[in-house]
Amino acid sequence: MSSRTLVSILCGVLFGVGLVLSDMVNPARVLGFLDFSGSWDPSLAFVLGGALIPSAIAYVIKRNQSRPVFDKKFHVPASRTIDAKLLFGAGFFGLGWGLVGLCPGPAIASLATGRWEAGLFVAAMILGMFVFRAVQSRQNAPISVN
Repeated sequence: MSSRTLVSILCGVLFGVGLVLSDMVNPARVLGFLDFSGSWDPSLAFVLGGALIPSAIAYVIKRNQSRPVFDKKFHVPASRTIDAKLLFGAGFFGLGWGLVGLCPGPAIASLATGRWEAGLFVAAMILGMFVFRAVQSRQNAPISVN
């Protein structure tokens, strides 16, 4: 196993543990944050705010390095264009998050709880990825004229 793979796994495990410790695998916690008219739960705002600290540190480190320690290059999105694909994806993500209180990271971490809802969400998410890739490959396929 390469050091890059090992570091990726360790980062994923650390992220998952953080989600479990902050209770972000609990859909009621997220839905409580989105419920401004009821009993609003601000804990998600603190988790999101806390995530800005290591993110800001990472961007400062990136500015002073030519490449990451365990990879050949940085993988930072180059495009800053707001297009229909971005808006549709963000809207679809937000719709799903608001309806069920889960997004991909917490959903995968919540598989450890053994709740069937988490398994159903992850299965639907994986199916959605396959459907997206199938549609993308059909759209990008060359058109043959017979």
